Amino acid sequence: MTKQPERKARIERATKETRVEVQVDLDGAGRSDIQTGSGFFDHMLDHIARHGLIDLTVRAAGDLHVDLHHTVEDIGICLGKALVQAVGEPSGLTRYGHAVVPMDETLAEATVDFSGRPFLEFKAALPAGSPGGFDAELAEEFFRAVAVNGRITLHLELRYGKNLHHCLEGLFKAFGRALREAVQKDPRVTGIPSTKGSLEL
Repeated sequence: MTKQPERKARIERATKETRVEVQVDLDGAGRSDIQTGSGFFDHMLDHIARHGLIDLTVRAAGDLHVDLHHTVEDIGICLGKALVQAVGEPSGLTRYGHAVVPMDETLAEATVDFSGRPFLEFKAALPAGSPGGFDAELAEEFFRAVAVNGRITLHLELRYGKNLHHCLEGLFKAFGRALREAVQKDPRVTGIPSTKGSLEL
């Protein structure tokens, strides 16, 4: 029996604003070890790992005296690149993933396509606020960075919700669930899952 290659990746990024390291294992168990300098963002990233069943390690040191923007965006950049690297040769890839997740009064939806065509559609009228100092608008910046650098088509929609914490948590959980489905290997899929015969990942 042929041993399948490990689907792991490690990405580092260093700028004058941040130093970030992200490690992923797509065939993990949902374990996470995350230190971003923001407890709330740590919590959101943990949901991606837990519900995506990927092992995720994040270490980040950023210019938090300014705000969280650079740190959040650069973690998104590294996570996107790590996903591409970990997926590797997309032969047999499920490719698509979809999830609708309830979080109390909130309902969030995520759809993922490892298409090689980076795009984010973010339809979320989030309540104003900054839970744990995390500005609500940073969620869109994070997911855009993931989509662009992961070469993913990503649609996120907040169908409804009132509590900002729940709204954000629902979006991150839904992304994790959709990601879990999209990166699975399907033994029924022969070759590249595209009529073009290639995916530019």
